Order: sequence, then structure tokens, then C-alpha cells
Amino acid sequence: MPVERFPIEAGHIMMFARSIGDANQIYYDADHAAGTEVGDIIAPPTFVQASAQHDPDYRLRPKIGEPWLGSGAKPTGIDPDAKSDSSGGIASGLHAEQHYEYHRHINPGDVLTATVKPGEQWEKHSKRAGLLSFSETITEYRDQNGELVITARAVGVRTEKPVTG
Repeated sequence: MPVERFPIEAGHIMMFARSIGDANQIYYDADHAAGTEVGDIIAPPTFVQASAQHDPDYRLRPKIGEPWLGSGAKPTGIDPDAKSDSSGGIASGLHAEQHYEYHRHINPGDVLTATVKPGEQWEKHSKRAGLLSFSETITEYRDQNGELVITARAVGVRTEKPVTG
């Protein structure tokens, strides 16, 4: 998800930490954070995933007046059996792994941009699912000065045939 502008705000960091159930004061209390080795409020480790909400074309972001995947017991407004294009829509594959390399902490006031590029691709065979095709996507998050802050590596897998329980 290429994000042109991802402003980092203290309130967003606090709400993200709350949403993942992390009560560490370094994510919201400036006085507490000042007394730590880091010296400032920082974002939790997986915080860059929230950048998707700053991408107007992100496929899971609800769009007013359009059907979306939803968050209930079943998808809302979208046929879960629908085939999609290679952009990673419904029924197109699975998210297999996520890795992060941190070059520095994210702080309130940073403005990040993301650049996405392809990584490695490989295949394996499974008796149950047939051919498994793996592919990496590398996302580099840079700050307002162009300095690399985080490198995220996602691995997706597509199966040759459906896997049944």
C-alpha cells in the first residue's frame, strides 16, 4: 500500500496502542516517556500497518456508499466467493508472514511515506493444496527527511486448489 503521506500524531499512537491492548505508558504519557532511554513518546511495533487508513484506495477501507468487506460474522456487501484481480482481493490468497526491520523509533510529528516494491518469489508443492506460490512485498517507510525508518516485508501465498477442512 503506497502511502503518499502518513502523519504521525500522538493521539493516533495512543488509540492504536489501546486497540492492541498495550498499556505501556511510553505510547501516550509524555512525562513518563521523557524519563525513559528513548526520551519521547514512540509508536508500538506494528503501528505502520495503520498507514493503510491513509490510502484512499486500500481495499479494506470502507468507502461511503460502496459495499465493503465488513467486520461481522460474514462479509458485508461483497460476494466472498468472487474472484479478484492480482491486487489481493477476496479469495486470492493468504497473508503468510510479516516481518519488520526497525531503523529508528516512530515519534509524534513524523510524516511518513511508503514505497512498495516486489521481493522474492518461490514455489513449493503441498499434497493437500497443490502448488503453493509465495511472493514477498517490501514496503519502505521514510520520514519527512527521506530517512529510512522501517522496512516491512510481507509474504503472501496462493494455493493451486482450495484447501478444505
